Amino acid sequence: MIRTPLRPLARILSARDRGENPDAIERENLRLRHEAMRDKSRQRAEGRLLVMGLLFFSAFTVVGARMGLLAATDPVEPRAAASGASILAQRADIVDREGRILATNLVTHSLYAQPQSMVEPERAAVELAAIFPDLDAERLKDDFTGSRKFLWIKKKISPEQMQAVHDIGDPGLLFGPREMRIYPNGALASHVLGGASFGREGVHSAEVIGTAGVEKTFDGWLRDPGNGGQPLQLSIDLGIQATIEEVLAGGMKLMNAKGATAILMDIHSGEVVAMASLPDFDPNTRPQPALKGDPSDSPLFNRAVQGVYELGSTFKVFAIAQAMDLGLVNPETKIATKSPMTWGKHRIRDFHDYGAELSVTDIIVKSSNIGTARVALMIGGERQKAFLGTLGLLEPTAIEMVEAPTGKPILPRNWPEITTMTVSYGHGLSASPLHLAAAYASVLNGGTKVVPTILKSPMPAPGPRVVSEETSSIMRTMLRAVVTRGTASFGEVPGYAVGGKTGSADKAKPTGGYYKDRLIATFASVFPAHDPEYVMIVTLDEPSENSGSVPRRTAGWTAVPVGAEIIRRVAPMLGLRPEVEPPVQHGITLVRN
Repeated sequence: MIRTPLRPLARILSARDRGENPDAIERENLRLRHEAMRDKSRQRAEGRLLVMGLLFFSAFTVVGARMGLLAATDPVEPRAAASGASILAQRADIVDREGRILATNLVTHSLYAQPQSMVEPERAAVELAAIFPDLDAERLKDDFTGSRKFLWIKKKISPEQMQAVHDIGDPGLLFGPREMRIYPNGALASHVLGGASFGREGVHSAEVIGTAGVEKTFDGWLRDPGNGGQPLQLSIDLGIQATIEEVLAGGMKLMNAKGATAILMDIHSGEVVAMASLPDFDPNTRPQPALKGDPSDSPLFNRAVQGVYELGSTFKVFAIAQAMDLGLVNPETKIATKSPMTWGKHRIRDFHDYGAELSVTDIIVKSSNIGTARVALMIGGERQKAFLGTLGLLEPTAIEMVEAPTGKPILPRNWPEITTMTVSYGHGLSASPLHLAAAYASVLNGGTKVVPTILKSPMPAPGPRVVSEETSSIMRTMLRAVVTRGTASFGEVPGYAVGGKTGSADKAKPTGGYYKDRLIATFASVFPAHDPEYVMIVTLDEPSENSGSVPRRTAGWTAVPVGAEIIRRVAPMLGLRPEVEPPVQHGITLVRN
């Protein structure tokens, strides 16, 4: 920096020549230098003040914006740092055929503790035990005061419980967000839905996975974000399901039955409109599976799909339908029914003595074991087995439920003639009520095979033919006669032309053999019989109607009245109007040689 001299020589000499004082020049230059230094210092100070002012303004702006943001957001607890990939918790809803919610998600919270951050662990343990009675205060104290760094307390809590824990005020008690599966209808359709639980879990979220029923079968689909949140639509009708479960529960109680099941199926599409199994459970609080004892005693056991029983005389329909379709008999063909029928060391008897012979129609109406056995011999074991296989009675059902493979029919090891006879009237081969529903639908809907489904299917493709349309029509007429003048007379519902077949089979012992006083009672029905729309199966496990002096356990006294009441209640809900039944058109069927 070059400074101006205080006493410049040129000005000093010039001042002396003019007679001026040279010291005045020095004083003036010194004053100007001081003024310049003062102005420079002032400018520097003003610049610094301006920068500091801008910095303070920016700082206050940031702080004010942050305070405004915090004031506008919901308060949350501090969260522990999470590592690794996040856990997806979203899961699609499940709805019935009308779009009504069967299963959905609810946002809630989990409760966990970080003992090292707790202020009063003993007090917190006591107050937590008061909020959650299932917790042990002493055990919590040991956990809180021990060496543990992390502790799950509750995987799911309600908003009220969360507020109560908040009121404890301990910083070591923390909350994590949760998406839980909720079933707003409680136990309704519990065996169809199955239930869900948590899979992988973290502090910030938990994976919801299916454990049974359609929840497990469609677990991947329900968790797939590629579906865009679309719900899984079932064929179940919520209102009809509720009605059937209500009537079935009342019938089970009145008939003193150990268990019960009912299936309502669209006879053409195979859609299951309702499927009930009792006893049932609430999937919101799904119980643990039984580790010992009879699995069928557990409320988790789905009798409609997993229950494999000898279904008795309901199988007679298949033998008669096959024989007529083969041209071996017609409805008026006379069959010998003299009792007992002896085959080697075996004797086959009827419930009553029906005389020397019955027509094929009356074999069904009166439910003659002997008549059906003789018709089965005309068919032969090889053809009988093939026909039952065509109806799907030899393999597990294809319904979209994870339990379906466990309902595998129990078949005889060999198929001699005595087996051909006993299987024809429902003994020696065990199948589930769902098998029976699908087989009845296939025979009675005009003769095309039906595959049961739990999903709503708008345009089902017709299956392969199993019997002719004429045979199907004749079988419906026979089943109508069973209700009007046969073993299912309690099944009459005015205006709906119910047709059906009873089946009462001795219950098999787990160790082999049969109980003498325990039955599986089944009523397999179709309505309206002249223009079929639905098939319904009602099965009672060990029923006993005790209003008389002697207990009555057969299906005509137990399962049939329950089935009739169900039809009476649900037929209007299905959109079926009561109507006058058209007269029966009798046809002539030629017997082939």
